[in-house]
Amino acid sequence: MTLRGWVVLLCLLWPWLANAQALPAITIDRAEAARSDWEAAAPPTDSWEAVQLVDFWDARWPDHDGVVWYRLKWQQADTRQPVGLLVNYICLSGAIYVNGNLVARDPGLVEPLSRAWVAPYYQLIPAALLRQGENTLLVRVSGLVAYQPGFGTVTVGEPAAVQALYRQERFARHDIKLINVAMSVVMGGLFLMLWLFRRQDSVYGWFALSELAGSLYGANYIVSSPWPFSTTDGWQAFVAAMYLVTGASYTLFLFRYAEKRFPRIEAMMALASVIAVSTALLAPAWMGPARTPWIVLGGLFFYAGIGYFLVQAWRRRRIDFLVLAACLLLPVLVSFYDFALFFGWVHSDTYLLSLTSVLTLIGIGFVLSHRFVTAMRRIEGFNQELQREVSAATSRLSETLTQQHALELAHGRAGERLQLVRDLHDGFGGTLVGAIAQLENAPEETTKAQIVGTLKEMRDDLRLVIDSTAREHAALAAQLAPLRHRLGRLLETADIDSRWQLEGLDGIELGPARSLDLMRLLQEALTNVFKHSRARQVSVRLARTDDRLRLHIEDDGQGLREEGDTRMRGAGLGSMRARARRLGGQLHIDSDTGGTRLQLEFPVLA
Repeated sequence: MTLRGWVVLLCLLWPWLANAQALPAITIDRAEAARSDWEAAAPPTDSWEAVQLVDFWDARWPDHDGVVWYRLKWQQADTRQPVGLLVNYICLSGAIYVNGNLVARDPGLVEPLSRAWVAPYYQLIPAALLRQGENTLLVRVSGLVAYQPGFGTVTVGEPAAVQALYRQERFARHDIKLINVAMSVVMGGLFLMLWLFRRQDSVYGWFALSELAGSLYGANYIVSSPWPFSTTDGWQAFVAAMYLVTGASYTLFLFRYAEKRFPRIEAMMALASVIAVSTALLAPAWMGPARTPWIVLGGLFFYAGIGYFLVQAWRRRRIDFLVLAACLLLPVLVSFYDFALFFGWVHSDTYLLSLTSVLTLIGIGFVLSHRFVTAMRRIEGFNQELQREVSAATSRLSETLTQQHALELAHGRAGERLQLVRDLHDGFGGTLVGAIAQLENAPEETTKAQIVGTLKEMRDDLRLVIDSTAREHAALAAQLAPLRHRLGRLLETADIDSRWQLEGLDGIELGPARSLDLMRLLQEALTNVFKHSRARQVSVRLARTDDRLRLHIEDDGQGLREEGDTRMRGAGLGSMRARARRLGGQLHIDSDTGGTRLQLEFPVLA
């Protein structure tokens, strides 16, 4: 290849070579720090101190609540391309400046402070903000000394490489904790519903409470604001109270799973939980900075419950106990590191317990599911045994009911025969006896027509009994039709116009006995109109209203008389009232010189 060819090739490859020589990702772990007040808009000009990152200023300035500025510098060889900037840790909130230009800022730099420590920062610094050679990064950190304020390392370099580091850090410090909180809420809600359906099994209830309270405590690692509290102290007091409640309810869950009760210890934990929540709500400014004893007490609850359960698992050697014990061992070991970090014995920006929480939740979910399935199997076995017992009892009961049904049928037939005898005796028999007596005492000139009339009355009465008892299931409207026809013809012989209104009777069945009572009552009433009223017109209305029947009979005759009217004496009116009572109603009769009105209302179903 000629020299000209090499030059052309070099020109074509130059952009790729320039990118290949871009600044690699470098981590800056040394800085300068200087204190300032809350309202400072610019860093101080002096009193800078060299610090090693990660830096927590509570050890250096134990009484300083306010602002600390951190100044870092790095060398930038190539200013033609943007660079990635990763600020690993700011506690509690901060603002970032590159070469005097603001590139990132939390909303709350004064109370209520933003909670920036839960996640790292990533910013793409445009080439226009970069300087050839030395570049300066200023970070304003606002914090409260009670909550380990500080500043972490900074990584600068090729954007893709820095962004990959950012994703790793964010997953470890924020995303995995968000997953834990979501799992706690889901499992807490799930086992809360199981407990609501199985209130007698308090294991599910205590586990649900521990998960729901734990999710509120876990929110400390993912939320970026102290809302709904107005101060950082209020939020930290609430978080400490939730940690203690979580420890107490988790211990009670382990006690109940081991089928043990310790009334005094449980009462003490309940009292401590109530005091912690009350103090967090009523005195947050005191409890927030003094949260350490509450956290320690909650941790002791955890260790006491887990230690006791591990002993029980070793003694019983049940598979679900052993699985749960194995899932508890790793978190216990990791918790020692997190407590050392909380007390400042270890300097780091990441708590590790959340990395094991997923395993713990899966293990607890397994053992509780195992417990639930075991209980369901016991219930299924009990149901099968119960079903066998119920089947045997059902067979015996069926035999008894069959025998009882046969007896009831026999009694029913006997009752029906007795009722038929009574109806024949009271109705047809009475008519027959009366006819015999009438004929015996009749004068010699008794006409054939009178005898035939008497026999027709007996025939009609016999038909009434037959129509009402011949069929077990007969519609009321069908039973009334022949009675209406006969009574209509009877009334016509006396020049009485009868008008019938039957409304809503479709599908009504009163049964043989009640049907006969109703028709005999109608027969008696209209026969009285025929014999005694001297009426020109009579109206009969039988209508259904909801679940009741209403009967109304009205004539325009001379009305009832107190003396001499056979309707006011004798058995006719008494028989009608008795039949009305058997139908479930009460007979009302109103009479004056303008006619007589009979009313009856009774239920369709007896």
